[in-house]
Amino acid sequence: MQAAYTVSGRIIDIHNKAIFEGTVQVANGRISKIVREATTATNYILPGFVDAHVHVESSMLVPSEFARLAVVHGNIATISDPHEIGNVLGVKGVEYMIENGKKTPFKFYFGAPSCVPATPFETAGAEITAADIEELFKRDEIVYLAEMMNWPGVLHRDPVVMEKIELAKKYGKAVDGHAPGLMGEQAKLYASAGITTDHECFTAEEALDKLAVGMKILIREGSAAKNFEALIPLLPEHYNNIMFCSDDKHPDNLVEGHINLLVKRALAKGNDLFHVLQAACVNPVEHYNMKVGLLRENDPADFIVVDDLDNFNVLATYINGEKVAENGKSNIAFTESETINNFNTSSKTIDQFQVPAANAHRIRVIEAFDGQLITKEGIVTPKIENGVIVSDVANDVLKITVVNRYEEAAPAVAFIKNIGLKSGAIASSVGHDSHNIIAVGVDDESITRAVNLIIGAKGGVSAVDGEKEQLLPLPVAGIMSAEDGYKVAEAYSTIDRMSKEMGSNLASPFMTLSFMALLVIPSLKLSDKGLFNGDTFSFVPVTEA
Repeated sequence: MQAAYTVSGRIIDIHNKAIFEGTVQVANGRISKIVREATTATNYILPGFVDAHVHVESSMLVPSEFARLAVVHGNIATISDPHEIGNVLGVKGVEYMIENGKKTPFKFYFGAPSCVPATPFETAGAEITAADIEELFKRDEIVYLAEMMNWPGVLHRDPVVMEKIELAKKYGKAVDGHAPGLMGEQAKLYASAGITTDHECFTAEEALDKLAVGMKILIREGSAAKNFEALIPLLPEHYNNIMFCSDDKHPDNLVEGHINLLVKRALAKGNDLFHVLQAACVNPVEHYNMKVGLLRENDPADFIVVDDLDNFNVLATYINGEKVAENGKSNIAFTESETINNFNTSSKTIDQFQVPAANAHRIRVIEAFDGQLITKEGIVTPKIENGVIVSDVANDVLKITVVNRYEEAAPAVAFIKNIGLKSGAIASSVGHDSHNIIAVGVDDESITRAVNLIIGAKGGVSAVDGEKEQLLPLPVAGIMSAEDGYKVAEAYSTIDRMSKEMGSNLASPFMTLSFMALLVIPSLKLSDKGLFNGDTFSFVPVTEA
């Protein structure tokens, strides 16, 4: 049993839009009383932050290590979609995330993945059926149906898609959306199926359309997808229906900050403090019925202490009355974690990545954009050497490949623009959504070496540049490390820095690379089965006569 204690300061009462001096009394992990009284403390006390949509796996850390890093920034809970590990290991992977998260006081709330596999146009490691989802809904830790990426299935009322949504309604679970670019009547039809949120809006106009049909909008700022600047102008008028999320955050970025950074940026733009905190603290808790305290008497003692309302430096984080972080240091101890995986392919050879020129006069090219998941389709004249199409470094048209990691198969090979590498290759087994191996490089030898480093480690991120090689192993499902989160972040920073020294000017080259296999985001992506048009949901040829 915890000893009773008090914390004094300027208390921020979000519900009543008030700030007053006082003392928070804590006993047995709950707030027993809040007393208005004069105090010499100048710090501010407020509810903790909640990430309203995140794939913990994208931090490359198991949940217990994610929690160690997140609490330092005032995060006390997440709405976590275990979709990534679900694609690798199915329900077993979801259960792994739940049980690993229980190693810490951090409040993980998981969803039942709705789209595993994400599409029939790629090879995943597992399937999560409607029957599986119903069993998951019986668990208290599963509070929602995770993002429904199959928006065409929703619009056409596909029976399997609708069965999953109806199960969520039966068990009283919220349904998360994922519908990039959907507007007008399509947005209305999508929402009318019972879908309540969307985190994929990249323009204010799109977000307003979805707000108008009753959906709540999540402002996302992750390592690759950054929509804060486009959407934050909506906050003053729509703060009751706005939340903040990271979606995907690499370990080095998690060390730097989390939802606290969005709060600081929103306030710096002159937004009302209570509107900002409504989005960062209150709305996710109420929308998902989370058992997270909001700094009220009898609530769980989940709150944070910050220095002032300008710098917003987090001085302490409390979860269920336990001080889990203080002055930039985590009080959550590192614990050993089990390693589970699904990786069944052997080393590749250079010839497997060659693209015969034949009669090709044009090639389709994926045009990537820094800070965005969406891509465009480009058409260029190929560079041909010795009868094969090769990377055209001078014009930044590089070879990209996706290698099936679940079974032996020929790699899919295409071309991409705007990655920027001038030498070598980078590769990763974090390849949304199915997490096959994805690599990009300037020559076939470098690509082969980078891919084989990943295969040898049964998961990881790698970089190859001449004689220099870097590898960060990710042996948990091929997408996470069970090592100390701060050490993983440091190792990732090293390999990220190397990729930029090789010429990439992307803010997060590996995160951007991982999304080039994300078929459910338009326009042109690459799966292990071939080049895919996300607008028409069909395969397209790489070369044209």
